[in-house]
Amino acid sequence: MLHELLLALLGYTGDLIIDEREQHKSLGINLSPDAPVSEDRTFKLAPDLSFIHPSERDLIEKVITLGFYYRELDRFATKSRDLSWIRSTNVSPLSRTSELLKGKPQKSSAYGRAIANGIVEILSVYRSAVLHIEQILLSDPTPILATVIQGLNKFFVLLPPLYELILEIERDDIRGGQLLNLLHKRCHCGVPELQACIQRLLWHGHQVMYNQLASWMVYGILQDQHGEFFIRRQEDRDVEHEASPSDMVEKLARMSTDDASLTDWHLGFHIFLDMLPDYIHMRVAESILFAGKAIRVLRNPSSAFRFQDTLNHQQIPKGSHRVQGLTGRFSFQKEPFMDMQLIGEELLPQSEADKIEAMLQELKESSEFHKRSFECAVDSIRAIAASHLWQLVVVRADLNGHLKALKDYFLLAKGDFFQCFLEESRQMMRLPPRQSTAEADLMVPFQLAAIKTIGDEDKYYSRVSLRMPSFGITVKSSQADLPKEKTYADGILGSSEMSLEGWDGIALEYSVDWPLQLFFTQEVLSKYRRVFQYLLRLKRTQMELEKSWASVMHQDHTDFAQHRNDHINCTVSQQRRQRSRPMWRIREHMAFLIRNLQFYIQVDVIESQWNVLQAHIQESHDFTELVGFHQEYLSALISQSFLDIGSVSRILDSIMKLCLQFCWNIENQESSSNTSELERITEEFNKKSNSLYTILRSSRLAGSQRAPFLRRFLLRLNFNSYFEATARGVLNVVRSRPSSLPV
Repeated sequence: MLHELLLALLGYTGDLIIDEREQHKSLGINLSPDAPVSEDRTFKLAPDLSFIHPSERDLIEKVITLGFYYRELDRFATKSRDLSWIRSTNVSPLSRTSELLKGKPQKSSAYGRAIANGIVEILSVYRSAVLHIEQILLSDPTPILATVIQGLNKFFVLLPPLYELILEIERDDIRGGQLLNLLHKRCHCGVPELQACIQRLLWHGHQVMYNQLASWMVYGILQDQHGEFFIRRQEDRDVEHEASPSDMVEKLARMSTDDASLTDWHLGFHIFLDMLPDYIHMRVAESILFAGKAIRVLRNPSSAFRFQDTLNHQQIPKGSHRVQGLTGRFSFQKEPFMDMQLIGEELLPQSEADKIEAMLQELKESSEFHKRSFECAVDSIRAIAASHLWQLVVVRADLNGHLKALKDYFLLAKGDFFQCFLEESRQMMRLPPRQSTAEADLMVPFQLAAIKTIGDEDKYYSRVSLRMPSFGITVKSSQADLPKEKTYADGILGSSEMSLEGWDGIALEYSVDWPLQLFFTQEVLSKYRRVFQYLLRLKRTQMELEKSWASVMHQDHTDFAQHRNDHINCTVSQQRRQRSRPMWRIREHMAFLIRNLQFYIQVDVIESQWNVLQAHIQESHDFTELVGFHQEYLSALISQSFLDIGSVSRILDSIMKLCLQFCWNIENQESSSNTSELERITEEFNKKSNSLYTILRSSRLAGSQRAPFLRRFLLRLNFNSYFEATARGVLNVVRSRPSSLPV
């Protein structure tokens, strides 16, 4: 009887102790290793045993439940540790991949296998206890049931909770980070023995997580065959949203190596919140995601970058340049810009990779999970990755040189170049742009301006190209990019609701090589384009106001020289000059406003923010910090230039259009003396300029920190209180003073 009991404790039933499921074969119950865990305890004493006292029957049935728990735990462990699918030769890797793409549910789980290993350890202790009881019973001349109960007493608090655990795991298909989360919650109990067992299971689960972290943060490889890690590829999300596998394969095939690298950085991976354990903070998960992506970049440089790295070993003669046939732009030979000591080094030295691996190994060997130690290690690894990525982007890829080039061309720091370009294209811009040849027409004055103002030493000019996105055409881009390109002309600030017409849609494009695409994203370049279009229109308006004055004065002096001896014509000329004085007064008001606005943006906004950015670049050695500083720099340029305030943007747009209309009208005044049109423009300009001053001096702008130098601009405008008096008079006549800033 006792031997039957010991066998039942190890999951083997017989005639005295039976499994009720085996007695109900008519129900078709399958007890194969793949059968699910039973939810009912089915080990019972045979009902026809008459020689057992009822009290003994109760004790035996209580004890044999341990055998039932053991058998179910053992079946779960055997099933979870089954690796036969790896040794299968009938299924090709390609078909297995296609099944994964189709979303076929996978039974295997790396975390479940790890938990099964922990359960096997606990069951081995249980088997040893049963064997020890057997030895005691054999050596005892009068074996009793109490010996069995006493020897297995501690397992009554261990096996039932473990059984409930595997029942929940199998019933709810709990995997990956969810399984770690469940075990972490079960660790908080008041039974020390059970807590130790659950912590051991959690330790086994963490071994898998640390292996995945090591693969991701040391080698940049996502080792997650069953989709259990909290970092996933973007394609996995596409599969969940029922994307066609053939479309995905075609999409991946179209990608070049550089495109794939960029996609990996920006969109290739994401944090899968369902698999993120609650005890790992989101900030820590983001650091893990960043570190892995940075390691991927450092370990997989583009072929063009490697080739350039090789070229930098050679001495390149200065002063060589060539003209590109299609665009007519100059392309200057690049000078080596890297420190020669860095050329032969790896982007990620092996010593740094060993240091990262040692940190993770130390965490892996710890018997318990310490949240603080884990977060400190992740922060250290992230700092290493960010530092080497900073070295790659800032030092080896010459980030500061490209920032200076963007400032020169997109923020009009090369004022002589754009002044020359606008002068060369002035007559052409008087006519509406032709849809078919607008961009090609602009390339001629663009090239002439480059010849006159840009020297051979400017190696960044070859990266700049001109385009007219408002017509959806571009010289460099493919037809597949046209819808995306077209959105740049609309700007990034939807609040302004401005449409760029005609030549106002002129934009620049900047060619960025690997790895600078990590820093200069399409969103960043679109912000630069938005500011460039605004500044170019402002500079064009200023130039037209100056040119109109010079042109009319030249004509006036010519007339005076021709008719100075003719008393009648001289009198007519003086009368015409007398009638034109109000017109020249309003022209001076326009020029005064445009000049001060341009000075404010170029000096108070761009130069001051550029100095702040340069200070941050000198102090920081962290890539993510640099990205944040650059985003703050662009945001400051946009906000302090009022491009994110719809009402101000519309007023400035109207003022610039009025100035251009005014210039064209006064130059054509000889052919058509339309004074009513000039009076309308004058009246409209006065209203718009006064409205602009009123909005800018409101407490929501002048009194806020979003534009720290706005008061200087207002002081220059209102140095003699003219603007304030005029604005107050107009507001009293036209409308009541607004109490808040219009948007």
